[in-house]
Amino acid sequence: MTRKTALITGITGQDGSYLAELLLSKDYLVHGLIRRSSTFSTTRIDHLYQDPHDPDARLFLHYGDLADGSRMAALLERIQPDEVYHLAAQSHVRVSFDEPEFTGSTTGLGTTRLLEAIRTTGLPCRFYQASSSEMFGITQPPQSESTPFHPRSPYAAAKVYAYWITRNYREAYGLYAVNGILFNHESPRRGETFVTRKIARAAARIARGEQEFLHLGNLEARRDWGYAPEYVDAMWRMLQCDTPDDYVVATGTSYSVRDFLTFCFTHAGLDWERHVRFDERYLRPSEVPDLIGDATKAGRELGWQATVHTPELARIMVDAELGARTPA
Repeated sequence: MTRKTALITGITGQDGSYLAELLLSKDYLVHGLIRRSSTFSTTRIDHLYQDPHDPDARLFLHYGDLADGSRMAALLERIQPDEVYHLAAQSHVRVSFDEPEFTGSTTGLGTTRLLEAIRTTGLPCRFYQASSSEMFGITQPPQSESTPFHPRSPYAAAKVYAYWITRNYREAYGLYAVNGILFNHESPRRGETFVTRKIARAAARIARGEQEFLHLGNLEARRDWGYAPEYVDAMWRMLQCDTPDDYVVATGTSYSVRDFLTFCFTHAGLDWERHVRFDERYLRPSEVPDLIGDATKAGRELGWQATVHTPELARIMVDAELGARTPA
């Protein structure tokens, strides 16, 4: 069989690194898009990297930016991918309130630039758009593919735009383009400013005597937290279907930030109430109270189901921070 080629935007992120591992395990040639910088930010994929001069190399990195549509087109022409996984975005919800214009340009319009590059080059590839549960906002849980959107942040609004432009290119131009509406998914590779990693890291540092307090905002927000390596498998499954469609990916369970604190600190042998302090700077101007995904369709049509739920996820992340095992 001919070896497949994939292009991943956001390959240096949590999801991008796990997806690259998955595709390499399936014998793909994997190309990743990275932004030019004076410093390298490839820590999550360094263990995968091979010298491109090695005849057996199957992972290749390219400089590019979602603000540059012509560069996207040139790369697509050169790489000729069978599958494009668009994961890159300004993905921090709280930061999007401080940088709404940048968030809209990268998270929203960046998707348009990539889709337009695919259309104009005539590339017969399959396209995955990383949509988000944040698009549902304050709608009543559980949320499924038929739940209306009510975004409550610039990030969520940009993701709603990207969702609809993906569907538009599918319906208007016949592109194989899908939306994966992924609910929160975490891992030891999560960025340190995201609340789950922040909590797991603090629990380990406090247990080692390296810090005393953790400052957080809203502890009552409830989320459907899953394990990122399982979620990238769902992305891949979406692009293997005969017909493109959109899917919710979630565990179907809901836990509060307070619950996640309890799981992490208890696993580290700590009482979180002795160490956590409230900081209003971490509150969002408009909050999203409860997100619970209904992944029935993904189970039925993709054969996908989450096996790691929030209590186990918290243990995995704290163990990684404590060094009890190598980060997953």
